[in-house]
Amino acid sequence: MGVSPSESLITDPPLMLPQNRQDPIYLDAHATTPVDPRVLEVMVPFFTDQFGNSGSSTHSYGWAAQGAVEQAREELATGIGASAEEIIFTSGATEANNLAIKGVAEAYLEKGRHIVTVATEHAAVLNPCRYMESLSWRVTYLPVDSQGLVDVEQLAGAIASDTVLVSIMAANNEIGVLQPLEKIGRLCGDRQVLFHTDAAQAIGKVPLNVDMQNIDLMSITAHKFYGPKGIGALYVRRRPRVNLAPQLHGGGQERGWRSGTLCVPLIVGLAEAVTLGISLQKGENQRIRALRDRLWDHLKPENSGLTIYLNGHSAQRLAGNLNISIAGIKAAELLRQLRSHVALSSGSACSATAQKLSHVLKALGNPDRQPFANLRFGIGRFNTVDDIDTTARLILEAMRSPSAQK
Repeated sequence: MGVSPSESLITDPPLMLPQNRQDPIYLDAHATTPVDPRVLEVMVPFFTDQFGNSGSSTHSYGWAAQGAVEQAREELATGIGASAEEIIFTSGATEANNLAIKGVAEAYLEKGRHIVTVATEHAAVLNPCRYMESLSWRVTYLPVDSQGLVDVEQLAGAIASDTVLVSIMAANNEIGVLQPLEKIGRLCGDRQVLFHTDAAQAIGKVPLNVDMQNIDLMSITAHKFYGPKGIGALYVRRRPRVNLAPQLHGGGQERGWRSGTLCVPLIVGLAEAVTLGISLQKGENQRIRALRDRLWDHLKPENSGLTIYLNGHSAQRLAGNLNISIAGIKAAELLRQLRSHVALSSGSACSATAQKLSHVLKALGNPDRQPFANLRFGIGRFNTVDDIDTTARLILEAMRSPSAQK
């Protein structure tokens, strides 16, 4: 990461959310984001006046709902370079990941029983893969390098004659690392293996194009990029056709692949969040990256005098992600001191007796950092220069307090 720009070069967001001054500064955008007021505005009518069921085909309420769903499907498809028929609405990325992994596995039993994924995947991919292992499937969990990147040549070596699916996330939820989707997709296409990516953290933040990146299935969720919780989608390629076995059975909605009454307001919100995110993407990423670099500039060892390490690739990562390990600090005490002032996540799971690295940080192969405090910052659309400078000051003060030091 480069040197932080001067304050005069970083502008605050043109749209600010109303906030109680006593609320903590929110820097946990990888966990969730607030609904953008522009997204909420298009959703509200479908909670009130236009409340129809999109499956009701005999009256105007149902027609209006169905029209809104199909328009949203078209908008979402356009945002990722797909066609509307390739979008299946789900309750979020977890359901989409389960449908992709289990649905493909069941549909392609005759081809083989092997899946390839990566050790740093989200639990919503790792746990369905472990479930498939319980059904006698073979799963290869590829390692990553010390920067969090998968080796494409190693992936090529892992693909076997019975491999059905490769599942590799677009952007990591802890360290923000962006995997080389286009290279992975091209390899999978050449080897005639389906490629699924969990794009929950990437959608709306980095360019995604299912054809250019050779993606066969892609999972997304709205609440990571200023849309509502409880809604997501799975892109499923039609040409060449990808088959799925449904995991929910019922009324046959979503081409029979995902039954259940569609939540029209949330679907409309998802599509608006994608459209808005793509329209703002370039300028927003520049601003957020500048804030991220400013925070790192405050904290990095040559300026803070503390032993702090950056986790993940310094450049090939989400603009708003900063994940650090801090030596000689009690993570639980540091977070306790900060929680009334700053909302952020620890990269570790702490207990009363021990601190353990998350599976993502452990996969980076830095065992010497296990005793360190790990912090994940998710900088978002509505953060300001003052948020960053105040956070840096509070963190440095907390880390220098005797109670936080080991």
